[in-house]
Formats: sequence, C-alpha cells, structure tokens
Amino acid sequence: MKVFVADDVNEEKLAPLIDAGIDVVKETKLGDAELANRLQDADGVIVRSATHITAELMDAAKNLRVIGRAGVGVDNIDVKAATQRGIVVMNAPDGNTITTAEHTIALLVSMARNVPQAHAKLQSGVWDKKSFVGVELNGKTLGVIGLGRIGKHVAQIARGFGMQVVAFDPFTSADQAKELGIETGTLDEVLARADFLTIHTPVTDETRGIIGKDAFAKVKKGVRLVNCARGGLVDETALLEAIENGAVAAAALDVFATEPLPPDSPLLGNPKIITTPHLGASTTEAQEGVALTVAEQMRDYLIDGTLRGAVNAPSMAAAEVEALQPFIDLAKRLGRFQAQLLDEGAISNVRLEYTGALASTDATPVTRAFLAGLLRNVSTRVNVVNALLIAEERGISVTTSYTTAGKTVNADILTSVTTTDGEQTASGLVFANGEGRITGIGNFSIEAVPHGYMLITKNRDVPGVIGELGTILGQNGVNISRFYLGRQEKGGEALAVVEIDSALEEPVLEKLREIEAVILVKQVRL
Repeated sequence: MKVFVADDVNEEKLAPLIDAGIDVVKETKLGDAELANRLQDADGVIVRSATHITAELMDAAKNLRVIGRAGVGVDNIDVKAATQRGIVVMNAPDGNTITTAEHTIALLVSMARNVPQAHAKLQSGVWDKKSFVGVELNGKTLGVIGLGRIGKHVAQIARGFGMQVVAFDPFTSADQAKELGIETGTLDEVLARADFLTIHTPVTDETRGIIGKDAFAKVKKGVRLVNCARGGLVDETALLEAIENGAVAAAALDVFATEPLPPDSPLLGNPKIITTPHLGASTTEAQEGVALTVAEQMRDYLIDGTLRGAVNAPSMAAAEVEALQPFIDLAKRLGRFQAQLLDEGAISNVRLEYTGALASTDATPVTRAFLAGLLRNVSTRVNVVNALLIAEERGISVTTSYTTAGKTVNADILTSVTTTDGEQTASGLVFANGEGRITGIGNFSIEAVPHGYMLITKNRDVPGVIGELGTILGQNGVNISRFYLGRQEKGGEALAVVEIDSALEEPVLEKLREIEAVILVKQVRL
C-alpha cells in the first residue's frame, strides 16, 4: 500500500505508516495535474491546509481509500465528494486543544498587563510605566462562551489564576459544569457578569456575529475580550465602536473575518487591541502531534479497517445507502429544526422512535444524522460518525425504540428532545417519492417540507391572525412560498409553518410577536 504526503508534515511522525510496511512518498507544492498523477496508485493521502483535495483529484486517484488531514479543519477537502466515493476523511480533532487554550490564556494575560504595548514602547527607547497600569486576573470573572474541549481547558487554567468562571453553553448541563467548578448561565447573564470574555464555538449561521452590537450593549462596562476560535464570531465593526465608547476596555484577537488581515484594517494600530496572525494551533508539539495522530489512524484503517477520527460516515453497501438516504436526510433536517426551536435550556435527553419502513432495520445511521443536525452548533467536530460520542461527552442520554405493530402514526421518525425547560417533539415521514416532510410539531399535526427559511408561529385560533401575519410580511417585502397550518381544535391553539424566500430581520420578528393572538414566533433555516 502507498500513502502520498502532499504537504509539509513532520516526517519522523509518519513512522507508524512506514513501520507497518506502507510505502510513504512525500512531495509538496505540486500543481493539480502533478498531484493527480502522483495519486493514481495511492491508497491514502495526507495534507495540511495548503493542498486542496477536490472531487477531480479523487476521480484520478482510483485506489484512494482514505484522506488524512494533519490538523482539525477539513475546509480544503471535498468531504461530500469523498463520502460519495466511499473515501474516509480523517482529521486530528484534539490536536489543537492544549495549544489553542494556552494561546487564549497568553492573550488574556498579555491584555490584562498591556504586555505587547509596553514592549513596543520600551523597544522604541521610551521608559514609560504610568501608561501601562494593568489589572489582576485573581478574583475576576471569566465568561466562557462554548464549553467544548478548548473552552473547558481555558476554564481550568483560569481557575488556577484565581478567577471565577461562568459559562454559556446550551449543550452542557449545569451539573456537568459544576463538576468542573464552572457556573453556567444564559448568554445575557454571562455578558453582564464577565470581567473577561472568551469565545470557543464553531461559526454557524446561529453563532456568526454572536458578539455584536446587541451583545456589546449588554456587557459589563470595561470588559476585556479574547477570540482565538473563529473569525466571524465577533462583529469587528461593532467591537471598534464598543472600544471607542468604553463598553470594552481591550480586546485580543487571533482570528479575523478576513484572513490574512488586510494591512489597512482598523484593527491594526489600535492601542487597545492585541492581534496575532492565527497562531492558536502553531506550536511544535501541536504540529507534530496531529501528524502522528493521523499517521496512526490511517495505519489502523488501511491495515485492519479500524476507523478512528473520521469526519464522514464509513461507507455502506450501495443498497443500504439507497434505502436509508431519504431517512438520513430527513433526520438531519429534523435535528436542525429541533435545535433552532429550542430555547437556551441544556439538553439532557434525546429519544427517537422509528416506525414504518425503519421499524425492521438498523436505523443507527439515521440516529447519528439526527444528532449531527441537533448538535451542529456544539462543535466543528460533530458529524454522523461521532455525533453519539459528542452527545455522550455532553452528558446527553440518547435512546431509540422501534414500533412494528399496534400503533398507527403518520411518521417514520418521532423525535423528542428534553431540556431544562421541558420537552419538545417533532416527527417526520418519507413519502413514496422519497421526499421527507415534517408531519408533527408538538401536539400539532402538519405537513411541511423541511427546506429553506421557515417561520414557525403558534397563536390562539381566532379570525384574522393569518391576515395580519401575511400583511406584515408583505409590507416588509417578504414573499411566502408555502404555508402550512395545523390546529388541535376549533377555538384552541393553531400552529403555522410559513416557508419564505428570505430571512427575516429581528424588527420584523418583533412586529409578528406584537400580534395580540400570537403566542410564539421562531425562525428556522434548513
């Protein structure tokens, strides 16, 4: 067998492959045509971030079975194309935990004591102590947004400085956080209490700009902000305004919305902002560690089929894929749907019941697809392979059951998510043409295509509500493409699912909430 190494990876750490008798060939900085030629007889390929593995390259590599990313992100790999071709994509998900957490703390301390600014001043020949009076970390409150592996490690180190830690993470229970000495709260509570604030979440539609104008209006005056996670989590324009008006005393950023950071960026040269060029994972240990991890994982897969660190589903037989794919697609959309309907309560239990065509098969891939959709905001690691593990790490109980007889339900998949705020249910059915639809939300029967932008409203069943809703949408230039309505009984409560052509801004949502008969308004994007 042969593994081709296309980027600059520490050669000593490739020893697990070589010792197993696998031929390892390393050539870097190749063009697409050259790389395609080198990959023709390769069973595996290892890359870092420089080389892009496209569908075309995979087609040229007829023997390719596994792609290894010596790092965490797989943006440079067409994972969907790999999955379609039965190629496993692996990464080293824990490779940057320690190094990114330590860089976060380095920026935290540097920001508190004005280290870069004082260094620059002294290097210019000026001895100036008065301009750089700092603050202590001891006794201060650190607000952590996102309690994944990195967030937890940052919290652990911060507690060693004598800091109190309060965190927001809707996927971590208060009891689980308490075991780590961490207090939990809502996002608004964390913003109001934190003297220092650090972010450790993936960038999704829901988290992009999570620290923006609204958040800065709620922070404790004089907060100091660190972002070593992903660019786009912090609204950089809003940050500059918050620093200008004193809401934020200082900021330290390792990641940016645009990278490399443009030379004319207003973030540069600001005396209250520390910037580093995306150094979170840049340590010798981390780079060597991810290379060794990927080499070991690829060796085990190529030699005996053991699968670790995969970011896509292991290949199934063609017949299985064809039979389960509509249910997998529906489950993932149900998971995303449930996640966006949930409030901030931590998830404790997930129950899935399979009926109909799924009742007599192993629906584990469907369960994983639902969890991958439900937990997508938790971590960039989550996927259909590791979703069960992510749930376990978060203390979420997952149970499944199969109903083959004695129950008539207009659904193939019934899902229930329990949080500290209560239980939320949704169900779906795959029709004969393979199209999946949502057929139940709570106690309401409905038939809605889970697609695009969806407005969910619950209201008292009185005349005129639909008209008011449509009028507000029309006045704001929002077109309705589909409208689904369900109710329990005349004069009770009604539920509407409105498929719209574009996202609604918050002021429009507020107008909808002001309709007298409306009880609930939520926006979902699938």
